[in-house]
Amino acid sequence: MSLSSKSCIPCQGGVPKLPLNDINNFLKEIHSDWTLTHEDTRIRRSVNLREMAEPMKIANIIAKLADEQWHHPELTIGFGHLDIEIWTHKINGLVESDFIFASKVDDILKSEVNL
Repeated sequence: MSLSSKSCIPCQGGVPKLPLNDINNFLKEIHSDWTLTHEDTRIRRSVNLREMAEPMKIANIIAKLADEQWHHPELTIGFGHLDIEIWTHKINGLVESDFIFASKVDDILKSEVNL
């Protein structure tokens, strides 16, 4: 089953962070622009877009998905760019749901801006 066909599972805390080996395996299943940050506790993707309206439009679509999946990324919007950072806040690390959400974001970017 592909990551994007799964649903995020809200974290209540107390779950272990993924080991680096699992993180690297999940990274292979999402777009290659996702990188590890913050000592391998977060994933981040930066997207170059046009003007200001396009990053805002995409951020709003991602925000709707975030509320539906109950998984909320950090979005940084600026002129010509959108930065997306994902991690499980309750454990300050990565779990499978972070990669599920990233895969869903990849689908949005592919369908909305062909990235």
